[in-house]
Amino acid sequence: MRTAFDLSPLYRSTVGFDRLFDMIDQTARAESAPHWPPYNVEKSGDDQYRVTMAVAGFAPDEIEITQRENALLVTGQKHPEQENGQFLHRGIATRNFKQTFNLADFVNVTGAKLENGLLTIDLVREVPEEMKPRRIEIGTSRGHKVIEHDKAA
Repeated sequence: MRTAFDLSPLYRSTVGFDRLFDMIDQTARAESAPHWPPYNVEKSGDDQYRVTMAVAGFAPDEIEITQRENALLVTGQKHPEQENGQFLHRGIATRNFKQTFNLADFVNVTGAKLENGLLTIDLVREVPEEMKPRRIEIGTSRGHKVIEHDKAA
């Protein structure tokens, strides 16, 4: 049983966090998150991340990775197989999947590879120089010339 959170006090006392609160609200309302394919999300450095998904049986041309704004979408579309034999047991899942990951600002995909049934997607957070914190020097009147404008005669 899930407990609903009332986010209205946060909306009243913050500015510009609408997207974050919408994500929290959406997550709380989600009935069940997809459990397949299994995946890991790792932090591999200060601003580096990796998503690893177990996609055994999928070829690279059957998987699509799309980044749109702050969302990473990974979909798997299995091509119809030709049945050359009769399966007595089919334990390898070949069902289609769609998995969405919400990304923080300035997080971008830097690469992806499929190896030994594991899809790895590398991400990095690259904050633009103008968005990084900077120290502002405080000037004094000493050593600075004050230029006065000529008064009209």
